[in-house]
Amino acid sequence: MKIRIPFLTTALTVALAAAFVAALSSPAFAADAASAAPKAALTVKRVVAQAGTWPQTLAGTGSIAAWQEVVIGAEIGGQRLAALLVDVGDRVKKGQLLARLSPGTLETDLAASKAALLEAEASAREAHQTAERVKTLQGSEALSPQSIDQALAADAAAQARVAAAKARVQADQLRLSYTQITAPDDGVINARIATPGALVQPGQELFRLQRQGRLEWRAEVPGAELAQLKVGQTVRVQPSGAQAVEGRVRRVAPQIDPQTRNGLVYVDLKAGEALRAGLFARGDFVLGESQGLTLPQTAVLLRDGFSYVFRLDGSKVREQKVQLGRREGNRVEVKSGLAAGAAVVESGVGFLADGDTVRVAQ
Repeated sequence: MKIRIPFLTTALTVALAAAFVAALSSPAFAADAASAAPKAALTVKRVVAQAGTWPQTLAGTGSIAAWQEVVIGAEIGGQRLAALLVDVGDRVKKGQLLARLSPGTLETDLAASKAALLEAEASAREAHQTAERVKTLQGSEALSPQSIDQALAADAAAQARVAAAKARVQADQLRLSYTQITAPDDGVINARIATPGALVQPGQELFRLQRQGRLEWRAEVPGAELAQLKVGQTVRVQPSGAQAVEGRVRRVAPQIDPQTRNGLVYVDLKAGEALRAGLFARGDFVLGESQGLTLPQTAVLLRDGFSYVFRLDGSKVREQKVQLGRREGNRVEVKSGLAAGAAVVESGVGFLADGDTVRVAQ
């Protein structure tokens, strides 16, 4: 019997070649080959950590409120509210008419008191003329001393009645003037409680006026930090949903809240259209300036609660953990982990890993 070994060898070679070709074309092999290929170098920009001047600040929180709010009420009662001339948000001037009450019987009362005054003045003139004539007869026996005294007393009583009538006229004029509700100062109407046609009572609240349109920030600050604050210091206030505004410390409360251990600081604010009483705001009291190492915020990668930068080491990048401090605009303070003058990647740090090859743009 003859054994055909060359034929078996040839068949085995063909099978192995087919298996090798199939392995080369498999997805797994392609993926391994791709991962083994060198990663393309990213083009990055270089930035140097620089020392800069930073404002030294103290943070506070609180609400914006009216500097002074005046309650405008009715001085008299029993009158109906005839007209409302302003509404919430209106700016008013001192003495401006805000509302009118119906005069009712006040006008007739004034007319009656004026008539009574005229009558009293006429009687007083007659009594005075009589007293003057009587005085010329003193020392003669034409009139008894008793008659003379009576005439002089009648003159004095008539003058007193005139004074009383004038006082009644002034009182009625004042009561009538109370039907004109006017603004006690320049300002903004914060609230309108009055209802047209309603019967008002003495002292009833009709409006609330924000005096002079001024607002203040009432900031809470830890009591231990209050000693650093002084009247006149600059404050940057950031209200919720509005643009930041500048203010100045007007007063630091002398007492600390025993529950919160915070003190209250009153900050005068510059007027702004977006500011409203009642807004919550955060702010920073500017205490001075200090030196600090700074980088653009785009150069910092935040991951797992820590901050990193990518330091340039030739054509490679090295991940460097850093500790951050204050923020100002688009820059951030680096408190530790990096030396002044160190070159790092300026932006796009989210696409980098430690040891990556990069190309620095010139």
